Amino acid sequence: MNRIHSHMQEVNWIAKLADLKEDHYRNTLLVTTLMDLLIEKGILTRGEIETRMTELDRIMTPDPTYPIS
Repeated sequence: MNRIHSHMQEVNWIAKLADLKEDHYRNTLLVTTLMDLLIEKGILTRGEIETRMTELDRIMTPDPTYPIS
C-alpha cells in the first residue's frame, strides 16, 4: 500500500469518527429532551426512569460469572 493511500484512509477514519461523535451528541440531546418532557408533563418521574435504566443495564450487561464460549 502506498503512503498517500494510507494517509487518505486515516483522513476517512477521522471523518467517520467525527460523524459518530455528532450522531452520539444528537441522540443524547434527543433522549434528554424526551425524558425532560415526560417528567415535565407528569407522565413519568425521574425515579421511574432511573429504575428502568438500571433494569435495562442489568439485562444488557453480561454476567461476569457466566462463561461465554
